[in-house]
Amino acid sequence: MPNKSNASKLYKIEDGKLIRTHRVCPKCAPTVFLANHYDRSSCGKCGYTIFKRKGKKGAATVARQTRSRTPRKRTKST
Repeated sequence: MPNKSNASKLYKIEDGKLIRTHRVCPKCAPTVFLANHYDRSSCGKCGYTIFKRKGKKGAATVARQTRSRTPRKRTKST
């Protein structure tokens, strides 16, 4: 059976309007939410990550996109 999330954690209704409680991935779609971690928010679909700044409460966040690495060149060891 597939793992389904509980929608009551992701949405709430105030004054007859639907409000999203989690951030949405700007790269994927408005239907893909970012997972909340203690130091970052990340998308499980594309890997987009927003790091939370340490320090003052309410500080802005820093966004970083993940890139694919280029393979290392092999060298001969003697």
